Amino acid sequence: MRNIKTHKVEQLIMAAVAFFWCFLLWFSSAAFVPTIASQFDLGVKGVALLASSAIWTAPIARPLAGWAADKFGAPKAFVLILVVTGAFSILSAHAATLGPAIGVTEYQFLFWTRVVVATAGISFVVGIQHVAQWFESEEMGTAEGLYAGTGNVGAGVGALLLPRIYGLDYHTAFIHLGIVAFIIALWILLRGVPAKSAEQAAMAKKTATLRDTAFVWTRHAAIALMLAYAMSFGLEIGMNAWLPGYYKMGFEEAIRELGFQSLQDVQIAAGSFAAVQSFNASLFRPFSGWISDIWQRKGWTPFPMISKHLDYAPRIHWLMFALLSITTTMILLTVAGLQNNLILSVLILALFGVTVSFGTGGTFAIVPLMFKERPGTATGFIGGVSCAGGIIYPLIYGEAAGWFEVGGIHWGYALVATFLFIPFILYFIWAMHWDVHPEEHGFGSKERWLGKGGQEQA
Repeated sequence: MRNIKTHKVEQLIMAAVAFFWCFLLWFSSAAFVPTIASQFDLGVKGVALLASSAIWTAPIARPLAGWAADKFGAPKAFVLILVVTGAFSILSAHAATLGPAIGVTEYQFLFWTRVVVATAGISFVVGIQHVAQWFESEEMGTAEGLYAGTGNVGAGVGALLLPRIYGLDYHTAFIHLGIVAFIIALWILLRGVPAKSAEQAAMAKKTATLRDTAFVWTRHAAIALMLAYAMSFGLEIGMNAWLPGYYKMGFEEAIRELGFQSLQDVQIAAGSFAAVQSFNASLFRPFSGWISDIWQRKGWTPFPMISKHLDYAPRIHWLMFALLSITTTMILLTVAGLQNNLILSVLILALFGVTVSFGTGGTFAIVPLMFKERPGTATGFIGGVSCAGGIIYPLIYGEAAGWFEVGGIHWGYALVATFLFIPFILYFIWAMHWDVHPEEHGFGSKERWLGKGGQEQA
């Protein structure tokens, strides 16, 4: 019988592979948007709607996925997500036949089946819960960072490889992606284990109740961590949608001066610059988790007003550093844009991607430790509601473009940093100042939500 160390590595690999493929499924439509737009004669609004639809289900479905991971175990939740999204991926490839058969157009069938496929993104919270059930607190940052960083790369891999492998044939790509999802689901079904001990799995299941969910959602620390994740991952996915258009509209003249003359060449260049953020945010996420572990071992707690006495206090201070870094680089993006300095903007964007990874990795080095008894519920809330930022931030950037006569398209970053992120940070500082059980302070007492005796009456 294999020892627990060997087994937990297998569970980590399993979770990372599943999340990688789910992330690939999540953004696989984006890789073929030019082909789909041409085939169905989509205008700008149609393309924007197709792109944004990938995020619609995340704020609602991720909390449900976290609850399911606690209630039924992460392996079963992973299997369900992979089977459902894999099946709809295959169905979407047959839109030309199945759409008219049920009385809708081919594009309507394709669009709504791809919305279902995009729910694969909810798998993130399942894997976070699964890894938390297997690894010890001192290695939590590295383990969660490796899991999430590996998975996030799926979006970039899809954008780079799917069009090169399948060309314009998105139908075959969607079929193959679905088939592989079934294979991974079978692997997890046969080899997945919910937790390293039956007692740990039972505790998570016991707390997967409506009252426990309400308790977590009303805790100041959970809200603060959700806002921190909105400042990092919510920002990351929002920037993924915004940046290609931003570089085309904000720096088109500078791009043409580099030798990219045709519209197609300008779009390729703008997309390449935008990808800098996505890849750095993904590739440095494991590093961020590792740094969180380093801060924890060294006991670094440099910031005033944040608790220095909690067992995991250094991890909170590392996340604080990350949030300050994200806010600073957002303002610097505006500065570079107002100077019309394309090279400086891309360099800052590269640094910005790294700071985003600090926030994503730093957040989920804390969540499983702070909410040990409710890891899935907390992860679902923090990792789910925060995705709304991916919808909100681009809207603010677009509105800001009309508010300023000079350099309007560049001002959105500074506005978000000043009027959203600074208040988020202040709330984070206040929520993390308690030296004893910060996860229990919130709107309403623990007894109010869970009854007398707290968890025992849940």
